Amino acid sequence: MSKPRIEPLEPPYAEGIAEQLEAMMPPGADPIKLFRTLAHNERILGKIRHSNLLDRGSIERRDRELVILRVCGRCGAEYEWGVHVSFFAPRFGITEEEVAATVDSDWQSGPWSPRDRLLVRLVDELHDRAQISDELWTELAEHWSHEQLIELIVLAGFYHTISFVVNGLQIELEEGMATFPASAKRESAVA
Repeated sequence: MSKPRIEPLEPPYAEGIAEQLEAMMPPGADPIKLFRTLAHNERILGKIRHSNLLDRGSIERRDRELVILRVCGRCGAEYEWGVHVSFFAPRFGITEEEVAATVDSDWQSGPWSPRDRLLVRLVDELHDRAQISDELWTELAEHWSHEQLIELIVLAGFYHTISFVVNGLQIELEEGMATFPASAKRESAVA
C-alpha cells in the first residue's frame, strides 16, 4: 500500500477531538488510525461516531460482522476488514474459513450455511447492482423482519462508505491486524 494521503493525528489531541476519540474506543484502548485520520475534520468524525452501527441493534452480531466483512472484502478495504477480523470475527463465531471466503469466494462457493449465504448474496447484489432482486428479497424476508432488513441494507451502505474512506485516504494497516488472504492479494494484483 502507498503512503497514507493524510497522516493520522497524534496526541496530544485538541479537547473536543480527544473526547470524541475516547468515546469511539473501548476503555483504555488507543484510537485507531481511521478515527485519528478522520479527526482532521471534526465534523465528519462526529458524524461517523454518531452513525456507528456496532451497537446491539436489531440483528444478530454474527450477521452484522458477516455483512461488514463481506462489504469490506468486496470493496478491497483491507484496513477495515482487518480491524473487524481481529476484533470481532472470533468473538461472534466466524471461522477462519468463513473469514477468508468473505474476500475470496462468490456467494455460491463459500463455506456458508444457507442463512449466511443470503447475507453474502445481499452484500453482493447491493455491491454489484445497488439493488436487491425480488427473489433474494423474498428469501431474506423469511429470516429477517422489515426492521432487520432495513438495518442490514444501511449497514452494508455504511461500510461501503467506510471502505471508500480507508481506500481513498490510503490508511495504513493497524499494527498486528489481520490482512487479506494471500489469494486475495494475488487476485487484486492481477486486476
